[in-house]
Amino acid sequence: MTSSTRRHYWLAIALAATVAAPGEAQLAKPGTAPAKGPDAPTAEQRSDTGVADPKGNAPIVPDAEFNQALPPLSNDINAPLEPMASETAPVTPATDVTPATTATGAVLPPIGPEDPQLVVPLPALASYDTAPLATAADIKDKDAPEIRYDAEIKGLADAGDGLEARYKALSALKGGGKAANTTQVSARAKEDEALVVRLLKSLGYYDATAVSTIETVPEKPGRLKAIVSAQPGRLYTLGSIDVKTAQTIPPDLVRSQLPLKVGDPIQADRIQGAEANVSLMLPQMGYPFVKVGERDILLDDEAQVPTGAYTLPVDTGPRASFGQLRTEGDAVFDIEHLNVFPRFEAGQLYDNRMTDDLRDALVATSLFQSVSVVPQRTGRTNPDGTEQVDLLVRQEKGPARSLGGNVGFSTGQGFRAEGTWQHRNLFPYEGGLLASVIAGTQEQGLAGTFRRANAGRRDRTFSLTAGANHSNYDAYEAFTTSVGIRWSYDSTPIWQKPITYYYGGELVGTNESVYDFARGENVRRTYGIVALPGQLLFDRSDSLLNPTKGFRLRLNASPETSVQGSVKPYVRVMVEGTFYYPVSSSIVIAGRAKAGTIQGVARDDLAPSRRYYGGGGGSVRGYGYQRLGPFDPNGDPVGGRSLNEFALEARYRFGDFGIVPFIDAGNSYESSTPNLSSLRYGAGIGGRFYTSFGPMRIDVATPLNPREGDGKVALYISIGQAF
Repeated sequence: MTSSTRRHYWLAIALAATVAAPGEAQLAKPGTAPAKGPDAPTAEQRSDTGVADPKGNAPIVPDAEFNQALPPLSNDINAPLEPMASETAPVTPATDVTPATTATGAVLPPIGPEDPQLVVPLPALASYDTAPLATAADIKDKDAPEIRYDAEIKGLADAGDGLEARYKALSALKGGGKAANTTQVSARAKEDEALVVRLLKSLGYYDATAVSTIETVPEKPGRLKAIVSAQPGRLYTLGSIDVKTAQTIPPDLVRSQLPLKVGDPIQADRIQGAEANVSLMLPQMGYPFVKVGERDILLDDEAQVPTGAYTLPVDTGPRASFGQLRTEGDAVFDIEHLNVFPRFEAGQLYDNRMTDDLRDALVATSLFQSVSVVPQRTGRTNPDGTEQVDLLVRQEKGPARSLGGNVGFSTGQGFRAEGTWQHRNLFPYEGGLLASVIAGTQEQGLAGTFRRANAGRRDRTFSLTAGANHSNYDAYEAFTTSVGIRWSYDSTPIWQKPITYYYGGELVGTNESVYDFARGENVRRTYGIVALPGQLLFDRSDSLLNPTKGFRLRLNASPETSVQGSVKPYVRVMVEGTFYYPVSSSIVIAGRAKAGTIQGVARDDLAPSRRYYGGGGGSVRGYGYQRLGPFDPNGDPVGGRSLNEFALEARYRFGDFGIVPFIDAGNSYESSTPNLSSLRYGAGIGGRFYTSFGPMRIDVATPLNPREGDGKVALYISIGQAF
């Protein structure tokens, strides 16, 4: 044992003795009483000269020598530590170990021999298997055990109609399936527990609980059954309804627009719908700034029939009337032209439907990148107590130019393509220029139109048209120039009107080939025609481009006079009706009937282009264009003074596609009165591809009672339904 070790050993014994006998600074041999009498060393002797142990070993190091051996201490706590000695004395294992004893004389247990395993060298690192463990991503689906499960819900059948269907649509279990392990099935079942409770609470069952269990299916390894059991509990109903709001006109306006009554179940969708109705209806009744606050429902679960006290704060804002229009932004229209669009007068009780209508009318001009109409408080009060509300129109200019076109093909008419270029605001405001060109195998033309929309009145259009056209059909060949003027009240794609009309005037000069029955040959004649065409349309269909329900009635009348050697006045009249009946969400039955007459002139005194013809894609399909009606000796159609047509279609749509079987009938007649004795029939089937701008149509038809020379199959390709 080194001196330092011995010192600490004896110091420990001394400390123990000091604690045992305070005030006595004596050293005792282990296991004996402390030495007493004159031979006992004093404290100074123990400190300064050292004291030998009973076995005669070297004395304990004196304190003075020990303190001198300590390194000097520095008062700088931030000073760096001194380096340790590079060489240390080797530790020699003790060969003669004396059993240690405590201060009380108890013998301490000997230290056991060192474990031999601690000194065995470690194996080389290269001998270990360093391959990484497989992760979940490394395990292929085919290697993982497959767990399949079925799912069942209990307790929802009596809670409300459709509740089970709503649960199944949102369920994490999804009625069954497969999972990676049982834990995943259990997690899904826990999600469904919370889902069931939410659904039940939304119907008024606020005490609802749900529990899920996972069971194994006997004799089916890897097969589980997840069961979610619901306990709806009691149904809570409205015990009281309190609407906190300011005075309104009429006094019960808010309460009357909140469709809730005492005794109704506290259902989330019913209450939210009732509150939404307040937000919707009050702006239509003079309160544009209404704000529905946060509801409060205080449940009473101690009553025999559990109820809830419903409280709803509503800030109605001021009762308002229409004021003036204001505008800001990149202006397309000034205030003067903006005032053409409103359907309300200043001072009229505010109705946000009129505000929406104004915005829709501006959108329909297609001149805005964006446009909004927002009510603004003014603080001005009318004599009736309402506050004047101005409408702020925020404008952002959009492109005014556009290109358009359509392409089609039909038997007898050949290919026909039309392209258009339009500038809708070339002559502000809304004075547009439209140029069109027609290129086809049997028709070519060029036309220009000046059109002013909303001309002095909303939706009234003034147009002036001039054009030249060449047509070459079996019935006639014509070179025609025309000038026309028209006023119209039109529907738009955004605002479809129940009644529309147009009227105007037309001046036509045309040189046409015509068969002269008196001479027995084709001749060319020039006609000058003055006409006053007009149309009235009553439209109760649900769409301009692809109607699925409703009907339309159309009346066209055109008093005309033809100048060809002499003046011969006459009138052309056409009546047409269509209907659309939805059999189901995917099938629509559509029908059409049409009849026309020309009164006051003989057929041969009419220009061929002003006569009535039947046949073609917009008439009786299965027959060539204009090939129904009287013929000349050469087998070419000559047209007639009357016409009738009928059509019936079954329009079946699936997604963006459709199939349309159809049957058509009709003819044209030499007399001025149509009859049903000589009808020609055609039938076929068509395909539809529905786009955002209307359906694309392909029809294939065949004549059912053909005449000599009629083709067996006719093809029609165009944009839009047949009617």
